[in-house]
Amino acid sequence: MAQAVKKTKAITEFGDFQTPDSLALQVTEKLRLMGVQPKSILEPTCGRGAFVWAAAESFPEAEVILGVEINRHHTDHAMSLPRSHKNIRFQLGDFFATDWTTIFAQGCSPWLILGNPPWVTNSSLGSLQSGNVPDKKNSQERTGIEAVTGKSNFDISEWMLLRYLDWLQGTGTIAVLCKTSVARKFLAHAWKQSGVSFSRIYKIDAMVQFGAAVDACLLVVGLDRQSNNTTCDVFDSIEASSPASAISCFRGHLVNDTPHHQLEGLWGSEIHYTWRSGIKHDCSRVMELFLDGDGYRNGLGEQVAVEETFLFPMLKGSDIGNGRIQPRAKMVVTQETVGQQTSGIAIAAPDTWRYLVRHQALLNQRGSVIYRKNPDFSVFGVGPYTFAPWKVAISGFYKKLSFVVVGPYQGRPVVFDDTVYFLPCATQREARFLEEILHSELAVQFLSSMIYWPDKRPLTVDLLKRISIEKLAIALGRGAEYEEFTKPSDVQEQQGVFSFAS
Repeated sequence: MAQAVKKTKAITEFGDFQTPDSLALQVTEKLRLMGVQPKSILEPTCGRGAFVWAAAESFPEAEVILGVEINRHHTDHAMSLPRSHKNIRFQLGDFFATDWTTIFAQGCSPWLILGNPPWVTNSSLGSLQSGNVPDKKNSQERTGIEAVTGKSNFDISEWMLLRYLDWLQGTGTIAVLCKTSVARKFLAHAWKQSGVSFSRIYKIDAMVQFGAAVDACLLVVGLDRQSNNTTCDVFDSIEASSPASAISCFRGHLVNDTPHHQLEGLWGSEIHYTWRSGIKHDCSRVMELFLDGDGYRNGLGEQVAVEETFLFPMLKGSDIGNGRIQPRAKMVVTQETVGQQTSGIAIAAPDTWRYLVRHQALLNQRGSVIYRKNPDFSVFGVGPYTFAPWKVAISGFYKKLSFVVVGPYQGRPVVFDDTVYFLPCATQREARFLEEILHSELAVQFLSSMIYWPDKRPLTVDLLKRISIEKLAIALGRGAEYEEFTKPSDVQEQQGVFSFAS
């Protein structure tokens, strides 16, 4: 059985998983059999040259075969190998600093860009203080809080593939080994631009080939300015001759083997119900307290004596994912709304204030920029919805569509960590209604069509909000109940059910 490769700093920083020669040749032969006929071939991160040499064997008629690599030891190795193609060239170069216009001036269309770009995220490189990163800009055009809370994190290979798209300007072929999640994100972007003539995903066993425990594939995309093919065939292996499934684009989102007319009936913005995230505090050792005898113990192992005023029973994503609804811990919730001043805690709960001040150094170390220029001890993801008495919750990390009803505990509303998503409700009856329709076959089919389960966080607010609760209720013959629960009086009750002063 293949063993996972131990990730050294060099492997992590450069995503340096060298492609086996046999796999590189298998890929180029598959491209040849598909009818790809490039005049020029480029591997922008060629490593020790496996794809360059494989391309030379599969495409002997190519006029230019060029490999670019940042690691001099790799290029020295590649250039020392016997040359089977007179037009092979290797060049030392940093992907993020190379003048690619000059590179493409060395050949002519149609181009084939192939290879195995680094399997590493920009946040991983940031933690290593690596210089091997693209320009610090919001490449996915995230807005507001999404751009600063981790949603703008991306794989370096995803950023590179988008550059390939720019370079080819609508003509040529891209063929890369990458994480399947990267392939899916790239397709969603490419399909929005149009100009894709065909796309295929061939699954590969990354553990066997690279000793990496990730879901990976060979992604092949053909570009043609006159085309707009938004369906991608998915094959179980490179050897497979027919697809096992397909993914396509619906309203700018990827869907799995689901006729689009089945999605139209439930798709839509929801007026009355808004999916929310749990509380983001980024300092569990201080902000989460566990029962310990008559008091509490924090994540630092300290005995803690604080007032109950700002303590709320808490459930984590692992609790919700496993159906545990009896809280085993409490969270210090310092604000009722984002940006609210926290200085009042000193008067309302002096022991709590002294506890927070004693650990201010740890709280000030929270890395996210959302805490800058906000009151001391701030949290995010708080509002009237946080303190609703009843909630329908689901864990973002667990690989199942399991919605859980959570009610008050010991007279106080239960709060969640930020791996949980929920709908706030005024009553238990309303929560049960939502739980039942969200577990219906219609809802499960709709949501499942858009979920990619191997993702680290397969469920997101963005995905959940695509389903209209109103349309779902009507389709299930429960429209009257929906109207009952969304009367203005109920909505008002739901929006102001608890405050620190109560």
